[in-house]
Amino acid sequence: QVQLVESGGGLVQPGGSLRLSCAASGSSSSFDDMGWYRQAPGKQRELVAVVSRGGRTNYADPAKGRFTISRDNAKSTLYLQMNSLKPEDTAVYYCNVRVGARYYWGQGTQVTVSS
Repeated sequence: QVQLVESGGGLVQPGGSLRLSCAASGSSSSFDDMGWYRQAPGKQRELVAVVSRGGRTNYADPAKGRFTISRDNAKSTLYLQMNSLKPEDTAVYYCNVRVGARYYWGQGTQVTVSS
């Protein structure tokens, strides 16, 4: 069993920044791919960014140049630094972790970008 707890969401003005964290816990001390997804009301959940255990990253187009995904394997924690936030970034952001062939999801953290 793996538990994921996101934090760091909140209300921010356009152009502002937030740093999301995802703390992973469970019997496994090592995780494979970790990623951030988001879902806005009435829309499908979409990938924001992923990072492999070795540190290779991939970003969805809306996140490129503005967001940075990273992980601290020693702390089993995933991060998403979000800069230059736009109203269209408003969504619930979910942490996802792959362990072998299994996937785990966090409860999500709300990010609202509004003036």
